[in-house]
Amino acid sequence: MIVSSVASDAHTWNLVFLQLLLEELGHRVANLGACVPDELLVEECRRQRPDLVVISSVNGHGANDGRRVIRELRGHPETAAIPVVIGGKLGIDGAESTDHAGLLEAGFDAVFEEGAGLASFGSFLRSIPAGVTT
Repeated sequence: MIVSSVASDAHTWNLVFLQLLLEELGHRVANLGACVPDELLVEECRRQRPDLVVISSVNGHGANDGRRVIRELRGHPETAAIPVVIGGKLGIDGAESTDHAGLLEAGFDAVFEEGAGLASFGSFLRSIPAGVTT
């Protein structure tokens, strides 16, 4: 499993939290850190072949950056079928202004907005076998 931010997001606490949560649930996690360029994420997905990519953003630009990065991931045969989810503070005007349907149409497998709690993310994670990737 890969945990990453988008290129414009310099926050790390959210990524550390997600890594610890996922490891506690039995997943092996590669945390790429903050300000991850799209090309690096694609390269790491090609190299690691993760069972899931979790993109987290807290700067409010996750939806915009997410659309760009999902196009890159879906645009390469080696990464096109990898499940990718995005969550956090995805827009600067709050959850109600984020176009979840647009993010799903762009290619994300699921969208998790801040403030919605971890229940829906946890349910999604239970569909992913633990311990499959680094």
